[in-house]
Amino acid sequence: MNDLAEWLDEWCAEVPGLARQADCFWTGRTEAEISYPESGHDTLAEIEARSFWFTHRNAVIASIAARFPPQGPIFDIGGGNGFVSLGLAQAGLASIVVEPGAVGASNARARGLAVIQTAFQDLSVPAGSLPAAGLFDVLEHIEDDRGTLERLHDALGPDGKLYLTVPAHRWLWSQQDTHSGHFRRYSLPGLRALLEDTGFAVEFDSYFFSVLVPAVFAFRTLPSLFGRGAKTDPAEQQSDHALPSGLSGRIVGTLLERERRLISSGANRRFLGTSCLVAARRV
Repeated sequence: MNDLAEWLDEWCAEVPGLARQADCFWTGRTEAEISYPESGHDTLAEIEARSFWFTHRNAVIASIAARFPPQGPIFDIGGGNGFVSLGLAQAGLASIVVEPGAVGASNARARGLAVIQTAFQDLSVPAGSLPAAGLFDVLEHIEDDRGTLERLHDALGPDGKLYLTVPAHRWLWSQQDTHSGHFRRYSLPGLRALLEDTGFAVEFDSYFFSVLVPAVFAFRTLPSLFGRGAKTDPAEQQSDHALPSGLSGRIVGTLLERERRLISSGANRRFLGTSCLVAARRV
């Protein structure tokens, strides 16, 4: 952590508007409008550690980051409570949470993570200064996704890595997406084209959470078509993040572990999944 703290101090000292508050904690002004519900971080803090969804996502992110390793710390942009950064740290990968929300930044600090409390859009990032960046279910919250990727391209150094997860398939859209502040869901071909248009070479892409497609369609997409709203009650949201009991839960757990092993080995799923996973590099 000492090496990361020194690296972060040197980097932040070159960025106008940032102020050092403590070891591994810097703050800046946030003016960008954030499309995310205010209560989101507190709700997620209650869910993440016990959630099969967040645990599996962490596992596939860490495996792909290890397969296509960064040349320095990963800037976890819109990192929220820091759960992904915590998973990266446990896998031996340094990261820095960039989070505008005070609640999310505080939760990330409590987890012992390096934090810059501001929106990435408000940072005057020196060109070519980022070793790597992660947007983990963040890009769908940004209306100008192309502009964000272009800016990230300029901020990353030569061959700098970009890791992405986003929700998949427009036909899985539901009121839960609307409530969560999503502007879109993605397909792998569309995401690859967007990344290539903004100066990235895709090194790996895959759908994941393939086992969840029938459940998401049946319990979110279809009810939304008939006017049913999103789940906003914390108890309901927590129940969505627990595996079913009994045999069905064991089957889902086995299929998720099989998917993790496949992705870790470099195999990709080309057709179905509720999320997309991408590793790319700046050309």
